[in-house]
Amino acid sequence: MISRAIANSIQKRLKDEKAIILLGPRQVGKSTLLQQLSSKFAKPVMWWNGDDADIRTILSNTTATSLRSLLGKSRTLIIDEAQRIENIGLSIKLMIDQLKDVKVIATGSSAFELANHINEPLTGRKWEYHLFPFSFGEMVEEHGLLTEKRLLDHRLVYGYYPEIVNNPGEEEIRLKQLSDSYLYKDLLIWEKIQKPDKMEKLIQALAFQVGNEVSYNELGQLAGLDNQTTEKYIDLLEKAFIVFRLGSLSRNLRNELKKSRKIYFYDNGIRNAVINQFNPAVLRQDIGALWENFVISERVKFLAYKQINCNQYFWRTHAQQEIDYIEERNGLMNAYEMKWNPRARAKFPKAFLDAYAGAETGIITPDNLNEFLS
Repeated sequence: MISRAIANSIQKRLKDEKAIILLGPRQVGKSTLLQQLSSKFAKPVMWWNGDDADIRTILSNTTATSLRSLLGKSRTLIIDEAQRIENIGLSIKLMIDQLKDVKVIATGSSAFELANHINEPLTGRKWEYHLFPFSFGEMVEEHGLLTEKRLLDHRLVYGYYPEIVNNPGEEEIRLKQLSDSYLYKDLLIWEKIQKPDKMEKLIQALAFQVGNEVSYNELGQLAGLDNQTTEKYIDLLEKAFIVFRLGSLSRNLRNELKKSRKIYFYDNGIRNAVINQFNPAVLRQDIGALWENFVISERVKFLAYKQINCNQYFWRTHAQQEIDYIEERNGLMNAYEMKWNPRARAKFPKAFLDAYAGAETGIITPDNLNEFLS
């Protein structure tokens, strides 16, 4: 069983009084991770699931007395799919405050649904973690750097969802099923989206524009949505861990783009599935975009798992000068270009180097990817 990068961090928090909240999309292995850690839980352990109607009823409006009766001698309570439960934050707060001997661990497949219910009631009472599809680093740990680098072409096309990694030879059919069910199920339930066909067109438009600046107006025209609805849907897609936004760096130059953004997918396989493009990497005209999406999404996972906080941007001017990815941390700035061809060169614009004196620059290729993600 493949070890997850955040397992040790979660294990260290098992003995204190705070709840553990594990967020991430469906099918990334949240329940599997908790099962891997179950030997470390205080016994007995109670497992509840927010998909069960009786559990939703119990936890939507409960008291400390009824909870104690239901939990009995349990020392650890696992609540899967907690985003389905109304007032779940208040219920967990009640457990933490009144049932001091019970450790609460909740998982949820949506940042917006679960976070909206827990942020205020659980202020100062929770540790929050994000779990993503398998990462490059996790797979290197599993079977070594050489093997994983040999699989890069495959990862660029099919991604890192556990179901895909663990079922070689069935990538395309499983990705299509995964994208069809997971992309829309939670969004349609939570937000009561009336036009899923337009949501699908929007996701496809985003997939075709990976690596490029996106215009909400242009995306809306392609999907048949107004600007406000387009922005709302993208916000929902981000909070459901399907895509993430990268804003533009703009501080020193008059001609820097100030309110622009790029949008990336957390997983290359999902990106390719929504546009039904599974050609081998060697035949892809969009190989540059695939590599950029892969590297930046893997960096997002790496920073999250290492609990490193930094500002992340891209940079571009009206004169079309650009840099793929920039990080700013502790007053230091690092700028990167992503190149699939290890022999490719990149020239960083003088305007950027002059405006941000002291910024470090680098080119990320398959040859040095491991250094960027370790």
